[in-house]
Amino acid sequence: MDSENRGFATMNAEGASGGTLQPGMTEEETLEVQLELIKIEDEILTLRQVLNAKERHAADLRRRLGINPLSEFKQNITKGWQDVQSSNAYMKTSQTLGDLNDRVKSSNFYLTASATLEDISRSDAYKKTQETFSQAGQVTSSAFSTMSSAIKSRLGELRNSSTFKSFEDKMTKAMPGKSNADTPPPPGNNSTL
Repeated sequence: MDSENRGFATMNAEGASGGTLQPGMTEEETLEVQLELIKIEDEILTLRQVLNAKERHAADLRRRLGINPLSEFKQNITKGWQDVQSSNAYMKTSQTLGDLNDRVKSSNFYLTASATLEDISRSDAYKKTQETFSQAGQVTSSAFSTMSSAIKSRLGELRNSSTFKSFEDKMTKAMPGKSNADTPPPPGNNSTL
């Protein structure tokens, strides 16, 4: 190692280690490690720059192909689901669940429960409960409809109020790209800005 590089590395080693050598390392070993670290950090920086350029290029290609993040996400989900469905574990689980389903359907418990549910659905209590829920749903729907109409009406009144119009005029004038000549002056004000 020439004396110029040794001086630079010694300065770096002293700067990095606070002016002292690490225990068990000679000055030359410290210098070599320091130089290797600098080289690796430079390579990392170069790789980051290349990666950023590649990501920008890929994003540009996606944009030109009309691929947006949402469609890409959907595509990844679809492919992932197809991969899951074609996996051995999924096929075995699906087969096992199918067999279990067949056994449950053929069991006495299932047949008894199914018949009981049919009996319940034919009962007067069930029919009255269903009718009550239906009426409650209709009343609730009607109430929401009335409330919605009232809110729309009130918003319409507010929209036509002088306070809202004054606010709207100020906001329109404040919008970038709009000239004051594009907007008429507020009522009762004949001065131009």
